[in-house]
Amino acid sequence: MHISDFDYDLPPELIAQEPVRPRDASRMMVLNRATSRWIDSQFRRLPEFLEPSDVLVLNDTRVIPARIIGKLERANGSSRDVEVLFATPVSESAWEVLCRPGKRIRKGDRVIFADGKLEGTFGDVREQGLRLLHVNSSAGKLLQSHGHIPLPPYVNREDRPSDAIEYQTIYANAPGAVAAPTAGLHFTEWMFEALRKKGIEIIMITLHVGIGTFIPVRTEDPAQHVLKPERFAISEEAALQLNAAQDEGRRIVSVGTTTTRTLEYVFGHNRRFVAGSGEADLFILPGYEFRVVGAMLTNFHLPKSTLIMLVSAFASREKVLAAYHYAIEQRYRFYSYGDCMLIT
Repeated sequence: MHISDFDYDLPPELIAQEPVRPRDASRMMVLNRATSRWIDSQFRRLPEFLEPSDVLVLNDTRVIPARIIGKLERANGSSRDVEVLFATPVSESAWEVLCRPGKRIRKGDRVIFADGKLEGTFGDVREQGLRLLHVNSSAGKLLQSHGHIPLPPYVNREDRPSDAIEYQTIYANAPGAVAAPTAGLHFTEWMFEALRKKGIEIIMITLHVGIGTFIPVRTEDPAQHVLKPERFAISEEAALQLNAAQDEGRRIVSVGTTTTRTLEYVFGHNRRFVAGSGEADLFILPGYEFRVVGAMLTNFHLPKSTLIMLVSAFASREKVLAAYHYAIEQRYRFYSYGDCMLIT
């Protein structure tokens, strides 16, 4: 494999800057892996493409307002503003963070947030541009009151109060993500009711989407890329439901790449679904044998990303890129706030 194998050209105007309103009004391409054919549809028609015996699994992580502006105080006495993304808690008093601009930050530099309500001292530089930040009190509480929703960099605008609702699934429950599980953004209460009426079982698991999901692949050979682990949790009830579905031969329909990776990681390690929490670092590339997921709902992903590689592993690179080129011709909306694809 080569990184260029997963590249495609996307006109910038097809990158969705706003969500569809209402949520379930988005378009949906339906790709059949067996026939290599696709059709144009609408997300509201999702139940028509599912069977009553299907099990729908979603990621109930909640995006935290992880982006905040602070005042950087250098050891030499200079100061300037710096944007800090609180990416992953390491302990109660330390976080892995991304800074912008961040190249000239040194160990021992201090940062002050919200007029002194929170202070931090930078520690060691870690992999993938992360830095350790030691804080003097709870960062979580301060972020809730002063932080901003961390919209992806391809959304070329500042976040607005509406993004705190729209860049969040309606079933978001467990705070901890720095990016939304975007395939779930299309769901409404009406859709859940329609799915239940058809007899489809709905299961929630958790994967806190971290920077590992969207860090670019910089190696020429994608297999050399190391995926940063992300925290997951599966409840006792969810594990029981998933194992029953497996035993009964029911199709598991995964909503999103994050859900897919979590399901495959947990089952691959245990050969059963086991309740508990941990860190998933499974990097799914073409050639991977899926053990659990039988269908997937997903958005359209960035070229050369780990996400398009996962989708290519599920449906083949050739089928996925052909479908993407068609989606571009038909002016589908791409990325986080864009349209979706059901792969069966």
